Amino acid sequence: MTTKPYMDQMGREVRVQGVPKRIVSLVPSQTELLVDLGLEQQLVGVTKFCVHPSGLRQKKAIIGGTKHFRFEVIDQLEPDLIIGNKEENYKEGIERLVAKYPVWMSDIFTLEDALEMMEGVGQLTGRNDMAKELVQEIGSRFRSGLEKKGTAVYLIWQGPYMAAGKKTFIHEMLAQAGFENLIGQDRYPEVTLEEIRELVPDVIMLSSEPFPFQAKHARVLQKEFPRAKVMLVDGEMFSWYGSRLRLAMDYFKSL
Repeated sequence: MTTKPYMDQMGREVRVQGVPKRIVSLVPSQTELLVDLGLEQQLVGVTKFCVHPSGLRQKKAIIGGTKHFRFEVIDQLEPDLIIGNKEENYKEGIERLVAKYPVWMSDIFTLEDALEMMEGVGQLTGRNDMAKELVQEIGSRFRSGLEKKGTAVYLIWQGPYMAAGKKTFIHEMLAQAGFENLIGQDRYPEVTLEEIRELVPDVIMLSSEPFPFQAKHARVLQKEFPRAKVMLVDGEMFSWYGSRLRLAMDYFKSL
């Protein structure tokens, strides 16, 4: 069987033999995408964080977390394709897998990157038409855009507080949702309450992941920032860049 070259989003050539029959996914949002493309049967390994669709983890081998792979489990699965992500996975682990398997990597900052990833995965897996339909559906949902809702600080962690800055997919989704992200640094900087106070945000968003912010955390911050609206938000809607994006715009409208 001949191998076919594909270019991933890191500019690497990945050679895949035929249509993959044993796929390992290293990223929750891409796991959900694979299932929605009709590839649940071909999906043999997922991470412990792959919570969608419900019940999938009970049926598939768990290959560890996104930052810590169980290589012995992956070897037993004998994958003919592994799909990962530059930010969510760790370089050393990916390099070790690349030495043995075809590993296709996504690298996503914008909505356009996410849609490109979906089409790329469709091409890789023989699900071209389904992927294109999904891309068209998501693109049409986002095309209308939303009115401006004010300025925001989006917190992803506590102890210390960490916020989503520029050059993140969350930054892009905040803009799509109608919010101006006040964090000027790139990636996920630590921020103090005083620094947030100086920014004078209209809204402070507390994400459900990776830190599981709850109502008690919101109450504490609401006392600190009486002039801002402190709200709990669904982190999956802001940071999952797979097929869950079909749900995101309706969620943003509800905020």
